[in-house]
Amino acid sequence: MKFTNSVEIDLPRERVAQLLADPAQLSKWLRGLVSHEPVAGVHGQLGTRSRVVFQSGKQTMECTETITRRDPADLNRIPKDCVVHFDREIVAPGMWSAVRDRLTEVGPETTLWESDSEYRFSGLVMRLVGLLMPGTFRKQSQQHMEDFKAFAEQGTDVRGSQSADQ
Repeated sequence: MKFTNSVEIDLPRERVAQLLADPAQLSKWLRGLVSHEPVAGVHGQLGTRSRVVFQSGKQTMECTETITRRDPADLNRIPKDCVVHFDREIVAPGMWSAVRDRLTEVGPETTLWESDSEYRFSGLVMRLVGLLMPGTFRKQSQQHMEDFKAFAEQGTDVRGSQSADQ
């Protein structure tokens, strides 16, 4: 299953890239995140593997995320007209996913975030989930992007408080 989501964010591309890459900000916009811990490498850097745990209701999902592309590496010096890329591979029991994020400058204060997602499932239960509920994955991805937009633009925290440290 493959799909693309997008959202426009009313902030400069450099600021959006820095917020997306900041591990201290993840739980403020990534709904259900319990932990995101590097097990090999430095958070957000190319090749880094992290243990990621999500909670949804009483369900807990643990996966491994590997950063497969980060371009440019220095988010404080992004060349003009450069598209910023954050790609990662996510593996969980019965599921493999690749996410390719692009940040494009639309204007001096506006960034377009496009995200291409691909999912593959194994095992009977996960294959059925993929077949019967494909829209759920797309909706969840779009919700994460909308949550990030609200966090980045207004400081809205998905945990129910306002973030003052942006």
